[in-house]
Amino acid sequence: MTRYQYFKQHFNYLQMKHLLTIAVLFSTLSMFGQKKIVWFDIGLKAQYGAAGLYNAAVADADNVYGYHIGSGFGYGGKLGINFGYNGLAIDVMKSSAKQTFDKTPTTLEWKSLDIYALFRHAKNLGYFEIGPKLSMVKKYSVATGEISLTEVDKSLYNKNIFAGVVGFGANIMGNDGRFSGILGLRFEYAFSDLDTEAGKELNAPVYSLDPTFDLYANGKKSSNVAFAGVVFELNWGIGYFGKAQCGARSKFIMF
Repeated sequence: MTRYQYFKQHFNYLQMKHLLTIAVLFSTLSMFGQKKIVWFDIGLKAQYGAAGLYNAAVADADNVYGYHIGSGFGYGGKLGINFGYNGLAIDVMKSSAKQTFDKTPTTLEWKSLDIYALFRHAKNLGYFEIGPKLSMVKKYSVATGEISLTEVDKSLYNKNIFAGVVGFGANIMGNDGRFSGILGLRFEYAFSDLDTEAGKELNAPVYSLDPTFDLYANGKKSSNVAFAGVVFELNWGIGYFGKAQCGARSKFIMF
């Protein structure tokens, strides 16, 4: 065997060895990548925007009360359970909101623990979400006239409020599944009445001190919490459950 033949044979052996290694690597990746069952992410969230109570009895006499749209904010965390481009986003947030009626004057403030369960479709660096929210009201305070902000009796408001939520947004940093920053808009409207019948007897949400005043002379109206604002997320991918094509058992794989 000549020196040329030896080097040619050795080179062909190394070439085949590297090709085999690459083939095995791609085969392994495809085994898990194509059979990804479900993947998870966690995140930190904050939101801020316009908030308030909508009550038709107050709105119909805005010249008397002077609606002033207030503000609301919240912060908390998120768990995402995802199947391809679709998934379930579970948010838990601590929230606070405030509103005033300028001409009464009355100031309302309520604090709650909010739990969201939202269907989310995320694709092409954007997302759309929709679903319900449960607000567990922890504190409801009112200031009327010269009386400073005072927590009202719990019998005057409902402690569990259900709302509908719609939102959308886009990634503004990171897109590899391991880390991302997302900015979006979120709109919420409560279908439950914040004020109880006992609260309405005291003219909630205005809580007028005039004993001859009757806000609901023309019929009882509900007080519905609303929010519209921006929401920012920092998300981290945890991993996914993958199943090999050869029928092996599923296992959790970290990102």
